[in-house]
Amino acid sequence: MRRHGRIGTRWAAGAALALALVTGCEGLEGEGAPATGGGAEAPASTGAVSPLRNPDGTRPGLAPVTGDTDRASARELIESLKTKGRGPRTGYDRDEFGYAWMDTADGVPLARNGCDTRNDLLRRDGRDVRFRSGSNCVVVAMTLHDPYTGTTIEWRKQKASEVQIDHVVPLSYSWQLGSSRWPESKRRQLANDPLNLLPVEGRANSAKSDAGPATWLPPSKGIRCAYAVRFAQVAVKYELAVTAPDRQAMLRQCGG
Repeated sequence: MRRHGRIGTRWAAGAALALALVTGCEGLEGEGAPATGGGAEAPASTGAVSPLRNPDGTRPGLAPVTGDTDRASARELIESLKTKGRGPRTGYDRDEFGYAWMDTADGVPLARNGCDTRNDLLRRDGRDVRFRSGSNCVVVAMTLHDPYTGTTIEWRKQKASEVQIDHVVPLSYSWQLGSSRWPESKRRQLANDPLNLLPVEGRANSAKSDAGPATWLPPSKGIRCAYAVRFAQVAVKYELAVTAPDRQAMLRQCGG
């Protein structure tokens, strides 16, 4: 029980770091400042942004976290996470998080803009996006750089499942770590928050299922620290614990 105070201190530190990221990355290599740790964004051809530069998830993709300064910031964030054992899946149902993909989940960016969450995410991360005739919402074609596999997908709506929207922190995982006790409004936020959502190759998303980082990581090794950071950002925002093996796996990806 004596560890509780130390864990609380770590959690507060993580929340403070997350707040710093939201309010402009002060203390990190922020935009507008010279980069001394390197690697803020992926090459312009992908348009992807480092999670350390994208704390609300409204900017596209998931670029690698590189450079000593940024990787140290990543480890600090991950170390702040609370840990607990994964509980039973009893009672879990996707509908407990609202229908997919709702535009009415209050409290998250892009909500109530007249376009459902899936199309918002395709539009955010896709390049050369084409819409259904007469619509500025429904995406029917795009080019996607998949951060999980490092491949480029020429996606067409006729084969919709080739690109799926991944919940970085899986909904079932969150249920087993505490969201089963949340009000439904908070679960809807988690399910539709762009911070927790990435369009990725369908097969990679299916392979992940509801695994945590100790049992599944993106096949592209260069993106694994960024993935761990994004997982941690979501956990901090929603005050959600992770398992101890998952936290250790996340730290390893960022050199910890």
